[in-house]
Amino acid sequence: MNYWLVKSEPFKYSWDQFVADKKTFWDGVRNYGARNNMRDMKKGDLVFWYHSNEGLAIVGIAEVVKESYQDPTTEDTNWVVVDLKPYKALPNPVTLATLKADPEFANMDLVRLGRLSVGKVTTDEYKKILNLGGL
Repeated sequence: MNYWLVKSEPFKYSWDQFVADKKTFWDGVRNYGARNNMRDMKKGDLVFWYHSNEGLAIVGIAEVVKESYQDPTTEDTNWVVVDLKPYKALPNPVTLATLKADPEFANMDLVRLGRLSVGKVTTDEYKKILNLGGL
């Protein structure tokens, strides 16, 4: 199993809306690095849900339920989506400030590549974030 992180601006699509919807396809990615990460996602992988711009915190975990396929919002075959469903909310959101203050997260995509909308998360990072988030 692999671990990932996706960023969403809560005023556009929040964790609460995602939970209410019960499933979504992750679209709108127009960065090749993020696209390549989505292509690498496998069914069953877990994905941290990060609120960007407002909150600046990891608030939940999604699960990949369908691997990458053509983004239905564009005819450009360079872009893909994955289907996600809510897995679990974090009891305590883990802020970007918390991650940046901990040297163990210095190489995390979220910290190192701040503009990347879909990033990799190592197993050690995943476990530590679960602990920080109260799981």
